[in-house]
Amino acid sequence: MLYSKLFGKTTRTAPSEEKIISAKLLYQGGFIRESTAGRYYLLPLGLRVQQKIMQVIKEEMDKAGAQEMVTPVLHPLSLWQETNRDKSTGYELTVVKDRRNFEFALGATAEEMLVDLIRKFQLSYKDLPINLYQFSAKFRDELRARGGLLRVREFVMKDAYSFDAEEETFKKEYRNMWQTYSTIFKRMGLKTIVVESDNGYIGGEYCHEFIVESPIGESRFLIAQENSYAAHEDVAKFTKDEKNTQEALKPLQEVEAKRGNTMEEGVRLHGLPLWQQIKDVLYVDEKNRFILAIIRGDYDVNEIKLKHLVKTYKLRHAREEEIRTLIHSEPGFISPIGIKKNLDKNVQLIIVADDSLRTIKNAYGGANKKHHDCLNVNIDRDFQADIEGDIAMAQAGYTSADKNSKLEEKRGIEVGNIFQLGYYYSKKMKGAVFTDRNGQEKPYYMGCYGIGLGRTMATIVEKYHDKRGIAWPKQVAPFDVHLIGLDLTADAIKNRAFAVYQKLQEKGIDVLFDDRAEATAGEKFTDADLIGIPVRLVVSKRTGAKIEYKKRSEKTTALYELDDLKKYLNF
Repeated sequence: MLYSKLFGKTTRTAPSEEKIISAKLLYQGGFIRESTAGRYYLLPLGLRVQQKIMQVIKEEMDKAGAQEMVTPVLHPLSLWQETNRDKSTGYELTVVKDRRNFEFALGATAEEMLVDLIRKFQLSYKDLPINLYQFSAKFRDELRARGGLLRVREFVMKDAYSFDAEEETFKKEYRNMWQTYSTIFKRMGLKTIVVESDNGYIGGEYCHEFIVESPIGESRFLIAQENSYAAHEDVAKFTKDEKNTQEALKPLQEVEAKRGNTMEEGVRLHGLPLWQQIKDVLYVDEKNRFILAIIRGDYDVNEIKLKHLVKTYKLRHAREEEIRTLIHSEPGFISPIGIKKNLDKNVQLIIVADDSLRTIKNAYGGANKKHHDCLNVNIDRDFQADIEGDIAMAQAGYTSADKNSKLEEKRGIEVGNIFQLGYYYSKKMKGAVFTDRNGQEKPYYMGCYGIGLGRTMATIVEKYHDKRGIAWPKQVAPFDVHLIGLDLTADAIKNRAFAVYQKLQEKGIDVLFDDRAEATAGEKFTDADLIGIPVRLVVSKRTGAKIEYKKRSEKTTALYELDDLKKYLNF
């Protein structure tokens, strides 16, 4: 490719609002331009990088036994309604109608589409397992797009879907995809940490994210010091230390408590530790049920864990007027003790207790009346929970679940994820069955596996750059070689540079040739560093009959005959 003809040149400036380095460098290097917020043009250089990423993924997915296909971008909304995900995705679907008033959702993720496809075939256990993957555009109406390609509203994803006869064979495929993803990211120069995560709107029982550690990442995760355990903050578990469990139970008391609404004021008033206080947080879900989450005072409620326990998908904090007029309690003084006795008619309240309340005795907290607290509160004796489990947010410094080390907090960028879906879709969508050995119809056991291509591109830039620009790993670089011609006003030098360009192309080397006669050497070298192609070659008066060779990642240069470059350029 001649740089003089390349659409999308470098620029020395980046949009002032961009703070993330990958967004700046991809803009300055001529790889991307924004269309509207969260939607980007991939310019020729950017598209070449994306195609290189796709090729790595395709090679490894094919090697793993998956088969490539493609689904329509417009998904019949009725399919999403079959699984109720039109209401429970956690982000708003973009819905359109055609001239027949038939409703479609712009594809956000393709589980329903693949299940709809697979049920069109009369498959048996002999046909399984099957793993189908695609590269397709996805649309997500993100509340806040940010960071260039890191969080967008439209992007290309590699998504794959596996169909198995049973859980045991699925586990083999899950491990197969785990290993395949590890290889994919390693080939692209990315070191990933596999982290337990929340399945969110996708469904299923468990999933894992492939995270590249980075300070600008949105994924906050906890990792054991021995690397034996890593989990996203949404699902991370830890050991809850026992406090005063040997203490004898004391009589329940209600006392006057002229204090403010915060936990700290309760500590000051009663002179008791924060861990002995009960924290009460009242929520309302999408069904207008009130959810009272109660937990040890030194812990915070993890809303993701709470949603899973209650089997709900949306929570908001109860408003003060709701607490007073419907629950007949008082903000800052809520208590599980007797709270259900005074509920307004038709109000449903679910009490969810964190299991940390088993680690303390004789707790204290509100009494459902302003300026009144209860002392010596104990679970089971003084109140009963409707649901009990782990709803606590893990923090750095807590003891890991295996009790062997402390948790450390890290941040990173999610580049891929794998999900166990089980029967989540196949049992909701009628006819998603195969015939087993006994001639009986059985639902498919499913999994899904995603990689965001633009996000991966941006993550590579975050990890491979310096103050001069991008430094692409060879596997995903837009070109193999950046050839620079200097002194091109001299016909002999110009002819030699074009001859080198032609020779490299004949040898199968992808070359970006900076053929601009008017640009200075400094401009050309600066552009080459910004674009970040792994190898720079220079033809000039100074190099004579030889060619200057330099790696983007190194400072030293060397002069070689063209034929001597064979071992460096693999031709």
